[in-house]
Amino acid sequence: MNKLDKPNREWIEEISSLKEKISKLEKKESDLVREQEALRKSEEKYRILLAQSPDPTFSFTPEGQYTFVNKAFALGVGKPVENIIGKTIWDVFPKEEADKRFVPLSQVFRTGVEKVIEVRVPRPDGDRYYVTTITPITDAKGNTHSAICSSKDITERKRMETQLQDREQQMRVLFEYSGTAVIIIENDTTISLANHEFAARTGYTCEEIENRKKWTEFVDEKDLQRMLDQHKLRRESPEKAINYYEFRFKSKSGELRDTLLSINLIPGTRRSVASLIDITDRKQAEAERNRLQQRLQQAEKMEAIGTMAGGVAHDLNNVLGILVGYSELLLVHIAEDNPLHKHVEKMMLAGVRASAIVQDLLTLARRGVHAESVVNLNSIITDFQKTPEFENLQSSHPRIRIQFNLAPDLLNIKGSTSHVSKTFMNLLTNAVEAMPDGGELTITTENRNLDTPVHGYDDVREGDYATLTVSDTGEGIAEEDLKHIFEPFYTKKVMGRSGTGLGLAVAWGTVKDHKGYIDVQSKTGKGTNMILYFPVTREKLPKSSAAIPLSEYIGRDESILVVDDIKEQRELASMILGNLNYRVATAASGEDAVEYLKSHRADLIVLDMMMDPGMDGLDTYKSILEIHPKQKAIIVSGFSESDRVQAAQSLGVGAYLRKPYIMEKLGITVRKELDRPA
Repeated sequence: MNKLDKPNREWIEEISSLKEKISKLEKKESDLVREQEALRKSEEKYRILLAQSPDPTFSFTPEGQYTFVNKAFALGVGKPVENIIGKTIWDVFPKEEADKRFVPLSQVFRTGVEKVIEVRVPRPDGDRYYVTTITPITDAKGNTHSAICSSKDITERKRMETQLQDREQQMRVLFEYSGTAVIIIENDTTISLANHEFAARTGYTCEEIENRKKWTEFVDEKDLQRMLDQHKLRRESPEKAINYYEFRFKSKSGELRDTLLSINLIPGTRRSVASLIDITDRKQAEAERNRLQQRLQQAEKMEAIGTMAGGVAHDLNNVLGILVGYSELLLVHIAEDNPLHKHVEKMMLAGVRASAIVQDLLTLARRGVHAESVVNLNSIITDFQKTPEFENLQSSHPRIRIQFNLAPDLLNIKGSTSHVSKTFMNLLTNAVEAMPDGGELTITTENRNLDTPVHGYDDVREGDYATLTVSDTGEGIAEEDLKHIFEPFYTKKVMGRSGTGLGLAVAWGTVKDHKGYIDVQSKTGKGTNMILYFPVTREKLPKSSAAIPLSEYIGRDESILVVDDIKEQRELASMILGNLNYRVATAASGEDAVEYLKSHRADLIVLDMMMDPGMDGLDTYKSILEIHPKQKAIIVSGFSESDRVQAAQSLGVGAYLRKPYIMEKLGITVRKELDRPA
C-alpha cells in the first residue's frame, strides 16, 4: 500500500507543479496582452500626436523611403499624406534638393548618431526654412533600421535674422562710410571698435587701434584731464555729463587738430560711442571771417572818416589856398628887408602846415597818396635825421638809445616821400613814448623776398619787398588793444599831451596806398616791432634837379579859363596866372564854362573838380569836349585824386594839382600842359 502510495504522491505533486506553472504562464500571457494593448494604445496616442503636431514629422528607411509623415509635413511640401508614404525622397523633391537632403540622412544611418540640420523648402508663396532633428531608430543589436525626423519652422526667425543682418550691414556701412570718425570706447578707455575714417586721422590701421589703443593716446595733454573727468562722470551720473565739446586731437605724427566730439553711453552698457568731426578748417575759416569782418568794419570806419575828410579838405583847402596864394603874392611885392615880409612869410608857412594837417586826414582815408615817384627808404630816413623834429625827439628823450641798421643795397620803392616820412615820424614818436623810463630804439631796413605768404597781423603776399622795421624795448601793446591800434582815434594817449591818436591810422593808410603791408609783433613788457613791407621797383632814382627859374614856366600870352565855384579861388588863380603873363577869364560853374566856350576859345582850362551845385569837373569836361573835342585842361581840387579825376584824365585832361598850390607849382603845371602835344 505504501509502495503504491509513493508514486501517486509524486505524480500528484508534479501535476500540482504543472498547474502552478500553467497558472503563471496564463498570468504572464495575460500581462503581456495587457502590455501589448497598452503599447498599442500608447503608439496610437503618439501617432495621433505626431500626426496632428504643427511641426512637420516623418520617418525614413535607409533607402530614403517615407514610412510615416504627418499633416504638417504634407502641407509643407504641398502634397497629400497618402501620396508621400511609401515614396522616396526623390519622388517628393527635385533631384538636386533631394540629394542634398539625403546626405545628412545617410550619415545618421551610417553612424547611428543624431544630427540637426537646417533645410529650405521651396514654396510658390515663398521659401520656408526648418530646423530638422534626425534621430536614429535601432534594433536590439544596435543596427539603425529607420530614422524619425522632427522639424521646426524657423521661417520667421530666418526672416528676422536676415533683417537683423541687413540692418547690421547698413549700420556697418553707416559706421564706415558716414564721413565721420567713429569709435566704441570701453569702460577702461580702450577703443574696441574704430572705423577707417578714425584710423586715417590717427595714422594707424584699425587693427593697430582696436583693443590695443586707449582713446587717451589721441588727446592733447591740455584737454586730457577734462575729458577723463567727463568719461568718469558719464558712467556715474550720465545726465550731468557733457555730450558735445571741443578738444585737440593728436595723431600719430603729433599733429594737433581742433575736433568736435559727440559722445554717449550705449544703452544698457558702460561703453560709449563717439563721433569726431575735424573742425580745424572751419575754425580757421571762422577766424579768417572774423578777421575780414574786423577789416571790413575798419574799412567802413575809414570810409566814414574819408567822407568827412573829403568835405573838410575841399572846403578847408579852398580857404588855405587863398591864404597861401595871397601870402605868396604879397611876398612877391614886399621887399625882404621890410618887417612885414617875415610876418607874411610866417602866415604862408602856417597855411602850408595847416594843409599838411588836412593831408593827414586824406591819408587816413586813403585818398591822398600819389605813389608814383621812385624813392628810397634809406634816403627818407637819412633826411629825417636832419630835421628839427628828429632833433627834438632826441632831446626830449635823452635816455633812449637810437640805433640805425640800414641795408646799403636797399632796393627802391614807388611812393610819396612826404607820406612815408610822416609815417616814419609817427612810428618813432609812438616808440619813444612807449619807453618813458628809457630803452633802445632800433631802425632797420632790408630787402626781403617772400616765397610764401606771411600770416601775421597783416597777410603779406609773396614778392620782393623793402622793409622798414621800428623796434622798441618799451611797454608793449596789450593783446586786447593790438587789434585796435590802427583804428582812427583809438589811442591810449592823453589827448592834447602826446597826440591825437591818428598817427598809426595815418601810417596804415599810407602803407596800404603804397600797396604794402604792416606786421606787428608785440608782448606786454617786452617791446614792439613794427614792420612795414613796401613792394620794390627796379627803376632808378631820378636825378636831383635845381630850382626851376621863372623863365621856364612864364606864359606866352596864352588864354586860360579858370573854372571854380569859389570866388576867392577864381580871383587868386587869375592874379597868379596874370602875373605869369597869361590872359585869364573865369567861370563860376561848369555850366557857365560850357556857355562861355560856345562863343570863345581857351588854350587851357584850369578846372576845379568839385563844384556845388551843378556839374563837377568830369561832367563839365565831357560837355566841353562836345564843343571843342581836343580841349586841353588840368584839374585842381581841394580834395584828393579820385576815380572821377582819373576818368577825366582818360578823356584827355592832363595833370592833377591839389589845392592849396603856390605860384611855381601852378605855373609849371600849366606850362607843361600847354607845351604837351595835342
